[in-house]
Amino acid sequence: MGLAQKLVSVRQRLRRANWYLISGLGFLLLILLGLAYAGWKLDLLLNDADALPIQAVAVKGERRFTSDAEIRTALQDLMARSFFSADVMEVQKALEALPWVYHASVRRDWPAKLKVYLQEQSPVAHWNATAWLNEHGEVFAAPQEPGLDTLPWLSGPDDRGVDVLTAYKQMEELLRINSFHLQKLHLSPRLAWEAELGNGIVLDLGREDKMSRIQRFINVYPELLKQDKSVARVDLRYDTGLAVGWEASQEESQ
Repeated sequence: MGLAQKLVSVRQRLRRANWYLISGLGFLLLILLGLAYAGWKLDLLLNDADALPIQAVAVKGERRFTSDAEIRTALQDLMARSFFSADVMEVQKALEALPWVYHASVRRDWPAKLKVYLQEQSPVAHWNATAWLNEHGEVFAAPQEPGLDTLPWLSGPDDRGVDVLTAYKQMEELLRINSFHLQKLHLSPRLAWEAELGNGIVLDLGREDKMSRIQRFINVYPELLKQDKSVARVDLRYDTGLAVGWEASQEESQ
């Protein structure tokens, strides 16, 4: 085979190779375009609330204060999204923004349902007259509810909720076994304690030795009952002894 024929043969092979390469690249490009189009259509479908709506929200967990109507209102905008585009974290945040909800967990349940588990706040005391303390000593804001009036009334700086709740439990236990009931407990900004018993007697306990001072009151209370007067206030902020404030009699108040 002559040189000219070899050159022609090489050119033909190069043309075929280039054609194969161009055809292969073209075919690959068509596949990529097809995949992109399919992905775009799938994205449209997954985000189409009419095609894949959220048909139901199943709510579990014991609820005393959170109504179905409040849950529907909280999720109203989020329910307008499709099953796949709805952000479960946004749903969780919307539910946890409800005043009586402590924690919410949310998950998708194929094909068109959201499953929600709610844990409500567990109030153990009123806090600063308008708020509440939960069982962890955390302050939270929620409307007043009937049936909770018997809870103790605690107050103090908001960052001292745990301290006040712990002190209340300790004092209430000591007082209860001696036939008293602790109704109110206040911690001042200067960290001084003031307790009010169920019978209306106010105890000034100061900043230190609050438990021993309560015990001192318990010990001396039988002697106070022997007086022909009603006790209004007892100041126990002394190393020894106490000062008693008596209720004014009806004659004295006239």
